[in-house]
Amino acid sequence: MGAFRFFILIFVTWFGCGAAFADKRVALVIGNSAYKNVARLTNPVNDAAAVVGMFKNAGFDEVVSRLDLNVVEMRRALREFGNKARDADIAVIYYAGHGIELDGNNFLIPIDATLETDTDVYDETFPLDRVLISVEPARQLRLVILDACRDNPFAKKMKRTIGSRAVGRGLAKVEPSSPNTMIAFAAKAGSTASDGDSKNSPFATALINHLPKPGLDLRKAFGFVRDDVLKATNNTQEPFVYGSLGGNDVTLVPAAPVVAAPVDQDASMRRDYEFALQIGSKPVWDAFIERYPSGFFTALAKAHRDKLAAEGVRIEATAKAKAALEEQTRLAIEGARAAEQAKAAEQAKAAEQARIAAELAKKAGEAKVAEAERAKTAAIAKAVEEARLKAEQDAKVAAEKKAKEEKFVALTPSADKSDQPAAVDLPRSLQAELRRVGCNTGAVDGNWNAAAQKALDLFNKHSGMNLDVKVASVDALDAIKAKPGRICPLICNSGFKADGERCTKITCRPGYEVGDDNTCEKIEVKKPTAKREEPKTEWQERAKTHTAPAKPQASGQIVCVQGGCRPVQKGCRLESISNGGHSALLNREVCN
Repeated sequence: MGAFRFFILIFVTWFGCGAAFADKRVALVIGNSAYKNVARLTNPVNDAAAVVGMFKNAGFDEVVSRLDLNVVEMRRALREFGNKARDADIAVIYYAGHGIELDGNNFLIPIDATLETDTDVYDETFPLDRVLISVEPARQLRLVILDACRDNPFAKKMKRTIGSRAVGRGLAKVEPSSPNTMIAFAAKAGSTASDGDSKNSPFATALINHLPKPGLDLRKAFGFVRDDVLKATNNTQEPFVYGSLGGNDVTLVPAAPVVAAPVDQDASMRRDYEFALQIGSKPVWDAFIERYPSGFFTALAKAHRDKLAAEGVRIEATAKAKAALEEQTRLAIEGARAAEQAKAAEQAKAAEQARIAAELAKKAGEAKVAEAERAKTAAIAKAVEEARLKAEQDAKVAAEKKAKEEKFVALTPSADKSDQPAAVDLPRSLQAELRRVGCNTGAVDGNWNAAAQKALDLFNKHSGMNLDVKVASVDALDAIKAKPGRICPLICNSGFKADGERCTKITCRPGYEVGDDNTCEKIEVKKPTAKREEPKTEWQERAKTHTAPAKPQASGQIVCVQGGCRPVQKGCRLESISNGGHSALLNREVCN
């Protein structure tokens, strides 16, 4: 009976003093020693192991130990512990390792950090606020203990991107924003902590000695820790606590329960039943039934126990049904996502096929353009070659033509010519060269008249040059001599067509004649129509006699045209002209 009474009193004490002692206590202990980019720390792993043993001996419900964490592992550890703290009354995080203060903010450093520049602190470390978020869900007490105020080797080699950015010594002062939150530093803000000469640091040793004392308020416990550390370090290191708690004592380990005085066994059954009824849990009813196997209150206790068991079965079944429903919903969502992903994959495949088709079409178009460019280049090369051959042929014809023309040009004897300045023959030479390139149809007489100037202007027009037409110059003669063949186009008279360098007469088949546009047109035979001749009056005959011009008398010269040959009219004369650049001359009738 005494053992059962003690058991009942423990449950009553927990039930009646819930404000003082937590129902569930969890702790996360992190020790970082094996830093990869700076010297290894000796004590953090040892301190973490000692603190883990302290929390387990103190009866914590769950103690999580993590050693030498990189940035990914540290993030995962804080996230998982945050989930454990959701249904806890007390949540504690202990960290031993390197820390750094930047612009008044504190950061914990994983073992794989490099911190080459001050901005790397934001990417490779964890702010203290992230640690506080992990203990935030706890209902009664949130405690963070930082043994991270060591002399930081990262700060010595770290490059500053902004000259005004401050990297402090130790950690900076903090003010927790959440109630019932305490943050304990191994050394107060702005100072560093010592690792000591023993297996554990002075701060960890003091924590192990005072925090697990049953019933000792945390504020007093950290006061004792401060005194021990100051004594161990000759007053060079002073731990400091930030945050505030309420007026009631807050302990990590509850005080030992008070054992009630033994009672009379005859009256104990009813009293024990009343105690068990107050708690109403299955372990208490099991203990009551084991202590009192029979009796009226035993039957009542069994009924209460069965009721609790049925409720437990119902809760378990409800949880399973809820879990099954959630799983069904999750599978449905995943199925919908799979359908969306399949649809997106089809769309991506169609888009890729369209892109490939567009690329092929583009390549085909580029191939066509390249082929057209090759054909164009070949055509240009062919045209250039034909032009070269034609130019050579023209030069040959021009040379022959020039030799023939010299027979018709009256030249002064060479003996006299050699005595005259070279400028005397310049107009004649220029006229001859203009005739060679097909621009001069006038006489080669050495007179630089309007016809010669017009010939040089025609050369400018077709050669794209800008020679002075007013005077016969050596520059103009050299420019024209540089042209190997015809420059001005061959222009033939009506009824003639261009054939190479000559004008040939257009010949039509019987029944056709040359029309106005130099094409053969069918001859239209018009039927004669009878006309009645009106009688002419005497004054009309007289007017006709007076107005009709006198017929010119023949001069004895003969002119031949397309229709045949006839005598030159009186008052007219014959004038020789060039036949479009050919060596033969044509006669033209000129009347004043």
